[in-house]
Amino acid sequence: MAGTDRRRAKLSGGPAIILVEPQLGENIGTAARAMFNCGLTDLRLVKPRDGWPNKKAIAAASGADAVLEKARLYDSVEEAISALRRVYATTARDRYMVKRILTPRFAVGEIKTYLAAGESSGVLFGPERTGLLNEHIALSEAVISVPMNPAFSSLNLAQSVLILGYEWFNAGNEAAGELTATGHSKPATKQQLIRFFEHLEEELDNSGFMRNAEKRPSMVRNLRNLFQRAQCTEQELRTLHGVVTSFAGPRKRKKKAEDS
Repeated sequence: MAGTDRRRAKLSGGPAIILVEPQLGENIGTAARAMFNCGLTDLRLVKPRDGWPNKKAIAAASGADAVLEKARLYDSVEEAISALRRVYATTARDRYMVKRILTPRFAVGEIKTYLAAGESSGVLFGPERTGLLNEHIALSEAVISVPMNPAFSSLNLAQSVLILGYEWFNAGNEAAGELTATGHSKPATKQQLIRFFEHLEEELDNSGFMRNAEKRPSMVRNLRNLFQRAQCTEQELRTLHGVVTSFAGPRKRKKKAEDS
């Protein structure tokens, strides 16, 4: 349906739309078009298979240049979400994790509440063929899943982005209206949370707790999901860093004494 009127004001803003390892330039372009249809303009690309910039993406975007020109390129999911405080992951499959599963409409209301409070947010979309890795979903607050025909619930990338964008556009200024009180400390960014994860996992490796290589990935995901659900503040993470360092201290002092 034709409906472009460049004389009218352009809507912009909203959560970051993060495409993880998208395969075809055309898919990036049609996703960007879906975003701009709904007033979303923050596009982030993680390792697009066919490189960036991409001529096929520009052609498929059909004029959504405002989105493509501002698109940012990243080498990893962790880098793309590092400055965000809230991240949601999209998937149609059961990942056997303890995660809240939200419809796009409910998720959008929640995201609007967070953005209104100054808490930057983003939504992860996985590769067209495989979807997101469990490791990426473990970095999210919740999963967004679109209720569809159980026998055929697969959506292409642009469709998924459009459904979320449509809910965003139609929600107007409505928000979920609930926030967790955080005192005088801000909610932790994903970069701060990932830094804590790495600190904790390093010490668990050093202590031998992670010695079973086969079970290690699932143990890491379980721990990360646990702390995601806690919605830690920056101050709480500093305290947790101190706790981990305190527990590791006696072991390190003992090892130093043994080596001397």
